[in-house]
Amino acid sequence: MDRKRSCTLCGGAVMLLLLLGHMTNALEVPLDPKVLEGLPQPPTITHQSPKDYIIDPRENIIIHCEAKGKPHPSFSWTRNGTHFDVEKDSKVIMKPNSGTLVIDISGEKAEAYEGVYQCIARNEHGSALSNNIVIRQSRSPLWSKEKVEPITVQRGMSLVLQCRPPAGLPPPIIFWMDNNFQRLPQNSRVSQALNGDLYFSNVLMDDNRNDYICYARFPHTQTIQQKQPITVNVLDIEAMNDTVLAAFLNGSDFWGDSPSGERAPTFMQPPGMHSTSMVLKGDTLQLECLADGLPTPDISWSKVNGELPSGRFSFHSFQKTLKITEVTDADGGDYRCLARNRLGSNHHIITVVVRAAPFWISAPQNLILAPKESGMLTCRADGNPKPTVTWSVNGIPIENSHKDPSRKIENGNIILSDVQTGSSAVYQCNASNEYGYLLGNAFVSVLAEPPRVLTPPNHVYSVITNSRALLDCASFGSPLPKITWFKNGQSVLDGDLYIIHKNNTLEINVARPVHSGKYTCIASNSLGNKENHVYLEVKEPTRILRQPEYKVVQRNSVAEFECKVKHDPTLIPSMIWLKDNMELPDDSRFEVGSDSLTIRDVREDDEGNYTCIRNTTLDQDSASAMLTVVEATPTPPIIMEQPDPPTDLELTDQREHSVRLTWTPGYENNSPIQLFLIQYEDSLHKPGVWVNMTEVSGTRTTVNLELSPYVYYSFRVLALNEVGLSQPSAPSRQYRTNPAQPDVNPSDVEVVGTSPDSLTITWRELTGLESNGPGLQYNVSWRQKDVDQQWNSLSLANVSQYVVTGTPTFTPYEVTVQAVNDYGPGPTPEVVLGYSGEDLPTMAPENVKVSVQNGTMAVVSWDAVPLSTVQGRLNGYKVSYWKLRSLHKQDPEPKKPQELIFQENETESLLLGLHPYSQYNLNIRAFNGKGDGPSSPNQIFETPEGVPGPPADLKVENLNLDSLVVKWAPPVEYNGHLTGYLFKYQPINTTDELGPLKELLLAANETSVTLDNLKHSTRYKFYLNAKTVKGYGPTVTEEGVTIMDEALIRHPAVEVGKAPPAGRMFGSVNSSVEENHAVISWEYSGPDRNVYVEYVVDNSKDPWKTEYVNGTRTYQIRGLKPGMSYRVRVVAKDHSDATVHSTEELLITVPAMTSKQVDIATQGWFIGLMCAIALLILVLLIVCFIKRNKGGKYPVKEKEDAHQDPEIQPMKDDDGTFGEYSDTEDHKPLKGSRTPSNGTVKKDDSDDSLVDYGEGGDGQFNEDGSFIGQYSGKKEKDTAEGNESSEAPSPVNAMNSFV
Repeated sequence: MDRKRSCTLCGGAVMLLLLLGHMTNALEVPLDPKVLEGLPQPPTITHQSPKDYIIDPRENIIIHCEAKGKPHPSFSWTRNGTHFDVEKDSKVIMKPNSGTLVIDISGEKAEAYEGVYQCIARNEHGSALSNNIVIRQSRSPLWSKEKVEPITVQRGMSLVLQCRPPAGLPPPIIFWMDNNFQRLPQNSRVSQALNGDLYFSNVLMDDNRNDYICYARFPHTQTIQQKQPITVNVLDIEAMNDTVLAAFLNGSDFWGDSPSGERAPTFMQPPGMHSTSMVLKGDTLQLECLADGLPTPDISWSKVNGELPSGRFSFHSFQKTLKITEVTDADGGDYRCLARNRLGSNHHIITVVVRAAPFWISAPQNLILAPKESGMLTCRADGNPKPTVTWSVNGIPIENSHKDPSRKIENGNIILSDVQTGSSAVYQCNASNEYGYLLGNAFVSVLAEPPRVLTPPNHVYSVITNSRALLDCASFGSPLPKITWFKNGQSVLDGDLYIIHKNNTLEINVARPVHSGKYTCIASNSLGNKENHVYLEVKEPTRILRQPEYKVVQRNSVAEFECKVKHDPTLIPSMIWLKDNMELPDDSRFEVGSDSLTIRDVREDDEGNYTCIRNTTLDQDSASAMLTVVEATPTPPIIMEQPDPPTDLELTDQREHSVRLTWTPGYENNSPIQLFLIQYEDSLHKPGVWVNMTEVSGTRTTVNLELSPYVYYSFRVLALNEVGLSQPSAPSRQYRTNPAQPDVNPSDVEVVGTSPDSLTITWRELTGLESNGPGLQYNVSWRQKDVDQQWNSLSLANVSQYVVTGTPTFTPYEVTVQAVNDYGPGPTPEVVLGYSGEDLPTMAPENVKVSVQNGTMAVVSWDAVPLSTVQGRLNGYKVSYWKLRSLHKQDPEPKKPQELIFQENETESLLLGLHPYSQYNLNIRAFNGKGDGPSSPNQIFETPEGVPGPPADLKVENLNLDSLVVKWAPPVEYNGHLTGYLFKYQPINTTDELGPLKELLLAANETSVTLDNLKHSTRYKFYLNAKTVKGYGPTVTEEGVTIMDEALIRHPAVEVGKAPPAGRMFGSVNSSVEENHAVISWEYSGPDRNVYVEYVVDNSKDPWKTEYVNGTRTYQIRGLKPGMSYRVRVVAKDHSDATVHSTEELLITVPAMTSKQVDIATQGWFIGLMCAIALLILVLLIVCFIKRNKGGKYPVKEKEDAHQDPEIQPMKDDDGTFGEYSDTEDHKPLKGSRTPSNGTVKKDDSDDSLVDYGEGGDGQFNEDGSFIGQYSGKKEKDTAEGNESSEAPSPVNAMNSFV
């Protein structure tokens, strides 16, 4: 009975602990200081000095102790277990509003203040204690005086030089140096032990020296102490004679049986075959083996019955020291040190014992309770040996404190029940063993506070469509408030669409515009409610619609990049252009428009990568394009090839999970290397398969590669330039990594219901590279969501799915898939939510109603099915409807059903495209992922009359000279009762112009009409509509041509005895010819859509000309030449433009023109007149240039003098006259004359031109007969300062200028 009661109480405590843990986590959210102002809080230590505090005797002692609480706590101290009265010691000061002590030790010895200190912070709600802070003074004592005798040793013997430094606090750092302050060289033969002694496995003659000096550096005081130098004399006894040896040894017996000879290893440190070492858990273990021997022994390490801990061990001091960091319990055991040389080996066993100072398993946590609530304080610690746990209240052992009926201790935990206001306190948990202690403070604060929402009210959250939205609802209260979310007054539930986090933040994983709106969070506890409103706005994303494109432009030209963007209209975008990821140059040539970048007068340094970035306050989009600048003139092509493969691959800086790869680039082959591609081969898992690993810039030749465990790597490098990739380099040497536990879990975990009583769990298996070690398996776990049950688990290997059977229909399950190998499990897997399989819906929609709107449209509505009958996720509704028959006539067979699908929230829809005057059937069924549910009862409805369809088979027959017959068939679709036909027709002339329109109303039973009194040789167009009470239906058209008058008909010549082929579609062909055109008519019984008239000049090799006749049987050929004969034919072609039917060729002749036209260019009088005018112009030009060469002035000068333009009237230096008409200008070319060979003429300073004055014209004569053509254009400046060609004007040049 007692045992059952104890278990029940323990279980209740565990549940209470979980509840309180949740409460503690909720109150860990940082609170607004304004909220905390009125809330009481017991003291909490926030900062304190370390437990072991070594002080510098040259500086003041500062012992830290800071705490918080409400009201602010006061501070006191104990020293060596008794009260330390700070005020009585003038050397000790406590900082204001703090417990920190400052001890002035000037003039005092620091030893006087050594001891164990403890700080107490208290207010009216309790007292918190600091750790016991042990204050010790650092010491760096001098080396004791000693006489160091020289050491004599025979060559080949072992030697130990002892350091024995003075004991300091903290211990000193030892190193050996010579008189020149140079470190003594160490190697596998000579090395320093952990205790500072210098060990020689064997001595050489080079070890003979007198300055072996041991130094001790005390790090706390930064002082260095030096031991007296040690002299070592090394003797080579075999090389000495007896006299010298006796004098050197002074008669001592120094050697035995060949003591300096080669020998197998023996251990100098630690001695013997076995030793023991103790280390604390979490510390660093250092084991050493120092061996004597000649030749020098090699040292190796191993663990008996185990492996050295992966990733935590290393070797030092030339393999003589094994170092293991962060020691765990598994590191205990026997370690073998093996010394070996060519004469033998020896080993030493070191037994490592792991002990542990106390460490927290679950430290006590602060507890905030409301009155009448219950809670529990836990204090769980472990160590080796097991620590002793004791409790105190406000610094007083709990057994000595006042009795509290609401408090009791069970199994080391403090259980609080039915707490009362005013029972706040600070509890201390102390866990200690012989290697240390832990002290944890946790306060219990009893508060009664109504809820408060700390998130600012009416806050607007703006997110981009398809991104995650997080709406905060930070709250405070005691008891802990419960948070409920609402959207637009509707409750928001935690599920697929919404996720409510533990901190009460509402998450919408994929936000869409439909999620915009007002959200309300309500915080409630037993003392009241508090609500807060926030708003969510889901914006459209910013997207670049037209990206900048790669440009190749010539130097000095213009380059333009486009960057057109679509963005949310409520967001203001900004544009940033970058060049090579840097800001654009500060240059006016760069013009940034609203959606473009223009670069004018492009230079070579403008070449690069240009990036357009469009930002809003919520998102951005970017796109890039290259600009390449080329010379305007073509340059010889440069032959570019792929680069040569890299060489000399080398692996350096080799670590557990990384290695550095270095290579030498190959030749670029006239195209710079853009990047290097590094590939690897895993010969353990996928031999022969090379995988892309990373890319680096073409300017780098080394890269640090991150590696995965349990892979046998080989690397190779490829180079890439503009042409392409090089051949791969030769592979590097193989590099193997050690196994480890997986660092990733299977991805793409999905939970799918495949049948009503099962669900299928699938995942993507890890690759060999991801497995990290052998023995890969998958731990698959599942449990029903929101049901208090344990996880079901099993381990699988080499599969990617598992089917769980026996599940309820469409029930949510939580699933995890974790990777495990022989080295341990992977990370904690994510929980994936899924549902077991669906079953068919069991109920049909009810209350189905059909409302007919018109002949082609109806509205259908229904009641939604209850979700409990869906047996799955309701995907929507399927509306099936089909035409039973026409109300006018019996259809040969019912139409196939049509099906419309609607979303699950829709219960009304339009039926479009119905046939008028018809009877329909309709039913509705709900469907889910499994399939369709039962159909609703059939609903039969009828549509009213509509306009009829077009009449069928309209055609023209019995064509006569002045009459024809038009026939048709009734419409295929009556859509009601026919009431008649509307018939219209009108003539079409040869220019396709329409004549007057005539109308006829015909009875419903008529299917033909005869038209009389028509014009012969005329094309007519006919229109026909059928009619019901709802109106006229669509129009059908046809064309026909009356027969031509025989007087105008020219029949084609047909060879004697030759008849048209049987079965041809064309009948007779007739023609009527005028001066420049011909009218062709024909008979044709085929379709008129692909009929053409073709013609060609008779006896010509020119191709036939083809003209489309536009569905008529008469066509006019225009543009024929008078007096020419033509061959004409009419053809019909198929859709591939191949001729399928053709008439016989018709020969027509166009009559010649009756009037004669005279070509004036052939008349003699006209030729003579033109020659006379040309001769006169030539004579005048010669006279003009002769006068100009003689310096003649022209009246135009008076006109220029009247303008007084200083820019066109330069003064001569010698006489001050105007010189623009001097002989120096006679060599300037006339307007219109040939320019210099380089094609450039620069503008002169004096732009004198009669054209500017309004009187100029090219090569015209003025009223006085002077020729002013040379002034009609702008004067051109002498580009070479008078060095132009001095060729005198000639009549030839004059003519050139006149042209």
